Amino acid sequence: MAAIDKTARNERIKTTAAWFNGAGIAAVAVGCFAPITAFVTSSVPIPTSQLNVLVAGWLFMSVALHFAARMTLRRLEE
Repeated sequence: MAAIDKTARNERIKTTAAWFNGAGIAAVAVGCFAPITAFVTSSVPIPTSQLNVLVAGWLFMSVALHFAARMTLRRLEE
């Protein structure tokens, strides 16, 4: 019974880590790729300095979420 509990706990940890990583991927898509694409296609006129700050902030958030996923996986039991 303890092995099942440990397996279930590990699966919950992996699911949480996958959620963090997915949120990081979404942050890159929404906060980095979308504004850059809008700027390149000139559909939304954003000043370059503001675009740089916006993209850098979202990129930082994405990296932070990815490392949160990695830290979550450290809780896995053997």
